[in-house]
Amino acid sequence: MRHTTMTIDQPALFPPPGRTGSLTPPVATLAPLTAKSSLSSAVSAFHGNMLRQGFSENTVKAFMGDLRLLMKYIPPNSNLSRITTHDLENYLTWLLNDRGTPCSPKSYARRLTTLKVMFKWLYDTDVIAHDPAAPIAHQPVTTPLPTILYDNEVERLLRYTRDLLWARKPDARPYVLISLILQTAIKKSECMGIKLEHIDGSDPRAPILYIRYPNARMRHKERKLILAPQFLPSMRQYIAQYKPETHLFECTARNLEYVLTDAGQLAGIEHKSVSFEVMRWTAAVRDYRTGMAPEQLRKKLGLSKISWRETGQKIRQLASPAV
Repeated sequence: MRHTTMTIDQPALFPPPGRTGSLTPPVATLAPLTAKSSLSSAVSAFHGNMLRQGFSENTVKAFMGDLRLLMKYIPPNSNLSRITTHDLENYLTWLLNDRGTPCSPKSYARRLTTLKVMFKWLYDTDVIAHDPAAPIAHQPVTTPLPTILYDNEVERLLRYTRDLLWARKPDARPYVLISLILQTAIKKSECMGIKLEHIDGSDPRAPILYIRYPNARMRHKERKLILAPQFLPSMRQYIAQYKPETHLFECTARNLEYVLTDAGQLAGIEHKSVSFEVMRWTAAVRDYRTGMAPEQLRKKLGLSKISWRETGQKIRQLASPAV
């Protein structure tokens, strides 16, 4: 019997040398921005720039929300070269008076900052010949004095949470959380970022807390804070009870807010909601009253000199004697 060999034509995986193939569609590339690009294209490119520059997640989210609002007033397909200072001023007036939704002084200031940052970036990168946001001045924003706890309220809060350490069903977390904030005046995000390794208890007479930031752009906020010696025993009790593995607090930030709120209510603090913000301001005012130098307090709070101007003024007002 004669055997025949069947050949099957199979397409080559790669085109022969000297020939081009179209195995996959070409990858789309974004056209470079020009003065004729649309506002929406600029917003998308600015978003990418913020990510590359390491802007914090909260800043990126806030700025993008502000720019989406801008595109509700100025059409997204508007050419960048046609956006004028007058257009931006009209937009800001719309925010304040005609939008139908209240715009707080703080939100207004941030939205103006968003405009200035984006259009300055477009100008600095030679996309536009003139920066339409540059001539618009920041108006002074006055915000009310923050709420703080009075000394008797702080004592009630500490007494209640300290009693929980020795209750029939002991719970060390409220006392550890509240005493930690009162001693350090740290923010909620900083509290959530504390790892067990950030607390140095090698000298029981002077424990140390290291505030660290994984984001390189925030490293200037890193600092070294002293803790009271009596913090360590309560922290050890808390660790034995909750058994955290890496971070001091391994619940959600919202859960810690509930801990503060519940502690305030059960301690009999009326007409105020105990929160991270209230506790941070309270701690700062107490430090100022006990004679901490303003520059030392600024560094303890992790604030820039610009941020300290308003914050320091409010702390001085809250700490000064009544007139």
